[in-house]
Amino acid sequence: MSEKRDTFEFLEHTADIYIAAHGRTLEEAFENAALATFETMTNTKKVTPQHEETVNVEGHDVKELLYNWLEALLVQFETTEKLYSKFRITCLQKVKRGYKLQAKILGEKFNPKKHLGKVGVKAITYHKMEIIKTPYRVTAKFVLDI
Repeated sequence: MSEKRDTFEFLEHTADIYIAAHGRTLEEAFENAALATFETMTNTKKVTPQHEETVNVEGHDVKELLYNWLEALLVQFETTEKLYSKFRITCLQKVKRGYKLQAKILGEKFNPKKHLGKVGVKAITYHKMEIIKTPYRVTAKFVLDI
């Protein structure tokens, strides 16, 4: 059974986590994709957005940009041991070689007493990845390897 939210939903998948992140814009859909990724790992409502960091990624198309965005966040989590709960894309633009994204991410150091672990995310995959654009909504679908 899928879990429905305003910003994202967990879809049916046999072995991994399949997510559809929604937004009015591509930026908002990417922000919600990041939130869904961290919600897979913990209850993001308990992650205090006290430390701000900047993330920059590029991709030759929007799928690669989504992949690189989420992968950069997982690497950030692994290397800093910080969980994140707020994501604000400050720049997403088409450039000569594809797309470029800059974002502010906010979170705090992982605390096992405060942050209940749900599922460990090993990687982002291209499996079933798609970006669906309509005049009033963008949906980014992707699978997390757990």
